[in-house]
Amino acid sequence: MNTWQDDTRTSYDTVAESYAEQTRDLLDRTPEERAVMAVFAEHVRSLGGGAVADVGCGAGRVAAHLQGLGVDAYGIDLSPGMVEVARREHPGLRFECGSMTEPVAGDGSLAGLVAWYSLIHVPDEEIPLVLGHFRRALRPGAPLLIGFHAGDGSRLKSEGYGGRPMRIHVHRRQPDRMATWLDGAGFTVETSRTLTSAESTLGGILLARRRAA
Repeated sequence: MNTWQDDTRTSYDTVAESYAEQTRDLLDRTPEERAVMAVFAEHVRSLGGGAVADVGCGAGRVAAHLQGLGVDAYGIDLSPGMVEVARREHPGLRFECGSMTEPVAGDGSLAGLVAWYSLIHVPDEEIPLVLGHFRRALRPGAPLLIGFHAGDGSRLKSEGYGGRPMRIHVHRRQPDRMATWLDGAGFTVETSRTLTSAESTLGGILLARRRAA
């Protein structure tokens, strides 16, 4: 595993409990994000439904929200500590350990995929690899929903979530750059927007579909 992945896994293992406490109600305070997730869920249902992966699921709040929208959602996270917390917080859902730099599911097995503020720790040079894994896991026409910090530059986060030590880089990206990466990976972007909310001082949201070819 790469050093950035080791650091990310260890950092979120360390803060898992406090992270869950501090983020548990964020979606209650972000109506525009909930609206986008409702559109995503409708896209999944319109294609006949099926499994939806929340990749980088953290404590499981997004997967649980999608399940409440009638989506067969489950979570994948790099951090075993986060997976343990997610299983406890949402005992009716499935959560498993995994890395987005490796195949996240069988080819064409997913009806949708969400990466909600989980690409923010992935270095630029790894993004095409990750999006390639996402594309292969999705059925043609299936939706991909990405949330991220919009902007430029990166910073090293050494403390967070209850003052606990962390060592993770947080990367900000412009929406057009994310859209270019998605296009190159075989996705068509349908919605692109930025907004300020409880999720991020300036957040970006992209809703895309996997192209057939």
